[in-house]
Amino acid sequence: MKFLCLPGAYGSAQNFEVQFGPLAKEFKRRGLGSFTYSQGTHEVAPPPGWEDYFGKPPLYRFLDVSQGDAFETLRRLRHVPRGLNPEDTMRQLQSATVEEDWHQEAWRHALNGVFKTIDEDPEIDAILGYSEGAMVAASTIVEEMERCAREKGRERRIKFAIFIAGAPPLKFKGDKRITAQLYDEVGTCIDIPTLHIFGCDDAFLTSAVALFNVCEPSSAVMYDHGLGHIVPRDAENVGRLGTVLSNLIPKVEDQIKRAAHFSRKEKRREEKMEAKKNKRRVAAVAAEGGQSQVQGQGQQEGVGVGVRPGMHQRGYSHLSATSAQGHGSSSGPTTSGSITPAEVDFTVEAMLRRADA
Repeated sequence: MKFLCLPGAYGSAQNFEVQFGPLAKEFKRRGLGSFTYSQGTHEVAPPPGWEDYFGKPPLYRFLDVSQGDAFETLRRLRHVPRGLNPEDTMRQLQSATVEEDWHQEAWRHALNGVFKTIDEDPEIDAILGYSEGAMVAASTIVEEMERCAREKGRERRIKFAIFIAGAPPLKFKGDKRITAQLYDEVGTCIDIPTLHIFGCDDAFLTSAVALFNVCEPSSAVMYDHGLGHIVPRDAENVGRLGTVLSNLIPKVEDQIKRAAHFSRKEKRREEKMEAKKNKRRVAAVAAEGGQSQVQGQGQQEGVGVGVRPGMHQRGYSHLSATSAQGHGSSSGPTTSGSITPAEVDFTVEAMLRRADA
């Protein structure tokens, strides 16, 4: 599998490649996949006091924070009362920060940037995100489902996702709002296999669990590395995650193959059904044309009912009747309206003879 990797806020493709390096190396050692790294398009400065924390600049975010920073609200999780379930916690944060939501234009721009990267690399079939990148990744999956439903012929590209310290997907609501997709409101909204990596000491654990809850439960796997809001890099967790993924990814790939086989089989079935429908339509039109030809006996020689000389009509052609008259044989109507060059020449000659008469 080839993963598109999305860094967290104040990250970059270059820094995330280093940050994810030990896990990526373990992936490759086990032959589990390859990676391509992307980043947001909005260059930002780190918060005061954190200049050395996020790595070498330039640093980026997927979101245009100049118009409000809803992701900043996740930091308020430190002050949310304990005991609330994940959904109630996210709702409390969301309702307390209505005026700080991004404009939909900024969020749409962020998702379009991710889709552009996916469209430019046909090998990408999985996605991996950390923190803000995980939230963008989850939202991309939900948005891809909706785009495929709207755009005929568009196929889903993302078949598997790994979320590290993530947050629930966001979705457009009305003209301005962007709201988190929560399980007790929308149920399951991510139907592909997922792996959720987070730590029990993460101050933002609630948001990661809220993301886990909206994923298909039969194919969602949870891994607790026991640490905080980080990408695990220690040898013990890297080795264990390698084992988890060695068991998980082959199953996912097998599921993808079976789904592709079913899709091809279903497509062939639909094509056969459509061919049968077309055949029935052609037969019906042919029968209707034959009836019109019988009703037209005794009328102007060589011209079918309702068809003027020189015109072609799908399902019934005046050429058939004319041709039959000229050759002294009986011929039914054409089923496609297509004719041979010889028929055209003969018909023109017959029309000219009638005109001279």
